[in-house]
Amino acid sequence: MSETVNVNAADRDALVPEFTGSSPDYYRAKFRAIGARSKFTWTFNWMAAALGSVWFGMRGLWNWGLPFVILEAFAVIQIGRGLFGDLGAEARERIAQIEGTLNFRYQQLQAAIDKKADNVDVFRRTIESLENAIADIRLEAAQAEANAVWVAVFGLAFLAIVKIAEGIIANPALEKRFSIWLSDRTVKSGLSPLRTCVAAVFVFIIFAVSIVHFSFPGAVGWLASFPTDRIIRLTAITYVESLFDAIKLGGQAFFASVSYCIRIVLDGLEVLFVSTPWLVVASFIILLTWLSAGTKGAIAAAFFLAYMGLFGFWEKAMTTLALLGTAAILSITLGIPLGLFCARRPRFYSVIRPIMDFMQTMPSFVFMIPVIAFFSVGKPAAVITTMIFGGTPVVRLTVLGMRGVPESIREAAIAYGASKWYLLTKVDLPLASPSILAGVNQTIMLSLAMVVVASLIGAKGLGEDVLEALQYSSVGQGILAGFAILFCAMILNQVVQGQRD
Repeated sequence: MSETVNVNAADRDALVPEFTGSSPDYYRAKFRAIGARSKFTWTFNWMAAALGSVWFGMRGLWNWGLPFVILEAFAVIQIGRGLFGDLGAEARERIAQIEGTLNFRYQQLQAAIDKKADNVDVFRRTIESLENAIADIRLEAAQAEANAVWVAVFGLAFLAIVKIAEGIIANPALEKRFSIWLSDRTVKSGLSPLRTCVAAVFVFIIFAVSIVHFSFPGAVGWLASFPTDRIIRLTAITYVESLFDAIKLGGQAFFASVSYCIRIVLDGLEVLFVSTPWLVVASFIILLTWLSAGTKGAIAAAFFLAYMGLFGFWEKAMTTLALLGTAAILSITLGIPLGLFCARRPRFYSVIRPIMDFMQTMPSFVFMIPVIAFFSVGKPAAVITTMIFGGTPVVRLTVLGMRGVPESIREAAIAYGASKWYLLTKVDLPLASPSILAGVNQTIMLSLAMVVVASLIGAKGLGEDVLEALQYSSVGQGILAGFAILFCAMILNQVVQGQRD
């Protein structure tokens, strides 16, 4: 709990010594000047400029201290490279590599001369080009070493600029912290020996390690590469594989039942979209788009469907819609009730939210690996992968919509005797429906974005054409299939979000 204190303007100056811990007269005058103007007030703090990022750290202003540490470290690195570094080392390594190739070419040339082969001139031209490359790189190395002084000068100039910026920003940043401290005494104030020591040691380590690594490359081996052992990685791989094998063996019945449920929904949608005559499906989609988005939306949907049919993507587009529909239906069926449950239970949502963050931030190719391990390759695995990637927005936006319902309206409904079911269906859901529909739309769009990735594990459809185009560099096929995926997304977006005038 923060301790809130109301301070009058007259007492502000008297509290400056307690907050600053040093030079109260200096900071009292600067704070008074800064607070008297709404615009930025130019002041210069010589102590902050001298100590740099250490000053900001000891004052607890790490939001400024960390960027200044990076800028100062960059300047110090340039100074160290210019004064002590070997700027031509990289060029000499390249020369050594080329000389190894050149010696091999000399041997090939001698062998070709001995055999009186026809490719002697080819080897001579290759050797000449390699010798020219070595000469150019040696010139580059000499120029780099000659520019060492200017690299150091640049570092000094850059460090001077950073110091000036630190001196200018220090007083306004500290005055802003002082204003916050006046109303919240839990904010760090004064000069703490611990903060000062931590800031100084942290900055020293950053500077020392950076200078040693860039100025004397290779001097300390463990700075260039993290000290580890290959056995650690191999042991971890063995344990992870053993764990997954145990889970797969113990939950075989569960994984089989999940695959069976997904297969039932998927087979039903494939019968609806793929096996049904194209004219029936097209009419149904156009009518549904007209009811949702109006005449313009229906005309656009008719054009999109005609594009898929004329270019031979009809069956694959319907397969994609069936796969997407399965993933979306399951995600929405599970996501909306979960969002409704989490909206009124903050503690439970605090547990679910990190799991959803993990699902959204983990790269799709990574979580495909355990899915394949548990469900093998095929359409059920593709559906589950799509659900993991696209199922979280509907939960998040359902929670957001439910929490956005005004409490006054809910209290009025409760006061008139509304039951929990009536409150949910007649008050909460209607008011939260825009946010929930946005979540449904985002789930469908993200699921469609997984079409190409899901094709890697056995999902058929338009993603298969795109994947094949990538493998064989077929630009035309990839572009046409990509537009078909785009048009599927536009149709679904109009059906979910569109509204007739």
